[in-house]
Formats: sequence, C-alpha cells, structure tokens
Amino acid sequence: MTRPMQLTDSSFKDTMTAHPLLVVDCWAPWCGPCKMLGPTIDRLAEEYADRITFGKLNVDDNREVSMTYGIQSIPTILIFKDGKLVDRIVGALPKPMLEAKFKPFL
Repeated sequence: MTRPMQLTDSSFKDTMTAHPLLVVDCWAPWCGPCKMLGPTIDRLAEEYADRITFGKLNVDDNREVSMTYGIQSIPTILIFKDGKLVDRIVGALPKPMLEAKFKPFL
C-alpha cells in the first residue's frame, strides 16, 4: 500500500494483527506538528510500501484506541511488530530519525 490506510477503533485490531509491521500515526486535524509530520509519513509509506504498512488514526474520532495505548500527546507514532506494540515515538521527528526507529524491525 503506497498511502497510509485510515484506521478506526473498529478496524484497528484486525489491521494490527493482519500486518507483520504496522506503523501508526496518531494525529488530529487541529494539531500543527501533526500537519508537519503528515507528508513525511506519506513519503515513508510510499518508500516502504513493500515492507511496512502505515496507518493514520485520528485520535479525536477514535478514542478507544487512544485510551488503550495511553496516547496523551500528538503526534504519536506506534510501531507494531506481529501484533505487539514494540516502540512509541512522541513528537514530529525528521524522516531519518523516524526510519531509525522502525528499521530494526524489518
């Protein structure tokens, strides 16, 4: 998938277990840093389309997942390997720093 998939409370669990490596951008439309990070996530989704599934979760519309994973600040990136949360990134990091976080799980 060359674009991040839109995730919801109802689709999250199935998506998490269906993809060996899932990187989820937790964001909200009013969040300035989230808007800055969005194009970076889109580029990463395109570059790693054959190895990583990227998703976007609007935390305002999907509070269940937000509460389950204790998302208190956005943007937050959740990295899932084989259905288990393996890392979390809080803040809008530059592309090379984001890649360094998920590359070990490839």
